[in-house]
Amino acid sequence: MAKTKIVVIQMKELIYTAIFVGLGILLILLLVFMFFPSKKDSGKTSDVSGTAAYIPGVYNSQIKLGDTTLNLEVVVDADQIKSVSFVNLEDSVNTMYPLVKPSLESIEKELIQGTAIDDVPLSEKSKYTESLLIEGVKTALNKALINTV
Repeated sequence: MAKTKIVVIQMKELIYTAIFVGLGILLILLLVFMFFPSKKDSGKTSDVSGTAAYIPGVYNSQIKLGDTTLNLEVVVDADQIKSVSFVNLEDSVNTMYPLVKPSLESIEKELIQGTAIDDVPLSEKSKYTESLLIEGVKTALNKALINTV
């Protein structure tokens, strides 16, 4: 006849085992989420898969600022913004609205570096001006977007 063996498992060993199993599952989930790309859009203007996001060219939009209409020009490549500038900006506009030109230069710098249009930081002293200019840039970029529908 076989001898019956009694195994005594202490509660401390069960707790340690449960903790290590939990950490193992957490590590596996972390590795899965890190190394498998997500399918939702990351919010950037360029497409990660290498396909073009824009039709290359020069696109314009108009911004109404007081009694003056400013013409904004956005130059895009297939996957990024190359430049943002004003067309025929008069000296009187620079005099009346001194924050317009530096604000656009700040926005252009951020966009050229690859910052998404919705993530461009706004400075406290020219928040209204910069938000107005960003809306103008968005209008021009909407004309440049490739329709994938």
